[in-house]
Amino acid sequence: MLDLESVRLFVLAAEYGNLTRAAEAAATVQPVVSQRIKALEERLGRKLLDRSPRHVRLTNAGTTFLSHAKVLLAAHEAALMQDADEIPSVVLGISDHALGTSLQDVLQSLRHTLPARTRMSVRLGRSHEMRDLYDRGEVDLAVIRRDGGTGDGEVLGEDGLDWYGEAAPPSRDEAVPLVLLPAPCGVRAAAVAAVEKSGQPWREAFTGGSCLALAAAVQAGAGIAPLGRLTAWGLTRYLHRDALPQLPKSQIVMLARTPERHHVNAANALAACIRRLLRTGGN
Repeated sequence: MLDLESVRLFVLAAEYGNLTRAAEAAATVQPVVSQRIKALEERLGRKLLDRSPRHVRLTNAGTTFLSHAKVLLAAHEAALMQDADEIPSVVLGISDHALGTSLQDVLQSLRHTLPARTRMSVRLGRSHEMRDLYDRGEVDLAVIRRDGGTGDGEVLGEDGLDWYGEAAPPSRDEAVPLVLLPAPCGVRAAAVAAVEKSGQPWREAFTGGSCLALAAAVQAGAGIAPLGRLTAWGLTRYLHRDALPQLPKSQIVMLARTPERHHVNAANALAACIRRLLRTGGN
């Protein structure tokens, strides 16, 4: 018989490519993950991972076993849920300016951590809106962008803002075409304040209801957008950004309400994934 917890840790290690990140997602420590996977390899009689000090990589045998491992874990979760009165659910509140186009990576990590039949709901909006939803108890976990300082929640790391777009370099007298979310928005306020302080004229070339809309506008050549690395994943940094003022860094913060075990698992996986994304960067 295979030890299912060892199988789960192997899947997490494959997902994160790092034993420490896998341990964070599983709410344990790296030596435990290493020992359990080693025991699993011994039970199977084949090596599943090639390890280095910073990363792990699937062997050919590991790649083959990974698909079977996911099926095994899904079957186990389905068996546990067969007679359950309620299907577990997790409601996320995600600030558009915290994750943006990196949301797919986060949802994929959560899928590998939560029971197979867990119902996930995601609310998107600006940080103050997600903060309000969390305070009203309408979301279990919230990820927001905060301009430094102190406050509640777990700080997952810093994410600097930068300029993204493919517009021509601005002349001193030419208004910079900015692509922004409507007010009130912390990123908008920081970008506008920085541009005005520099003395560079600006105009609002595009106003979008989400960072997905901002990304589309940037790709369409509508103007230049102030975005965080995670939000701007896949976009091109503005080549002439030295002509524009430097933008401040801010914190990515997770607020978590964890009454049930699956909420704890979701919070651990969410934090581990975002920390990994902040370390690797977007562009």
